[in-house]
Amino acid sequence: MTSLIQVRDSLALAGRADARQLSLQLNTPQPLVQAMLERLVAMRKAEPVEADDINLSGSCKNCAEGKKCLTVSYRLVKL
Repeated sequence: MTSLIQVRDSLALAGRADARQLSLQLNTPQPLVQAMLERLVAMRKAEPVEADDINLSGSCKNCAEGKKCLTVSYRLVKL
């Protein structure tokens, strides 16, 4: 079973990741990884990263609803 520390370490190695990416990497159900990410946010060890235009490509840049399909990414909080 994946631990909170494994999720934190994987996030540290990736720099920035979403629950789906970490779920695939850790072979852990996505809802469990999402819950662990939310716990890391509550503990102020991680923070959600806002979507920006750098993450958008192609027709998404011009789409009025382009940002609705983006998932929330997370990164560790720097001390």
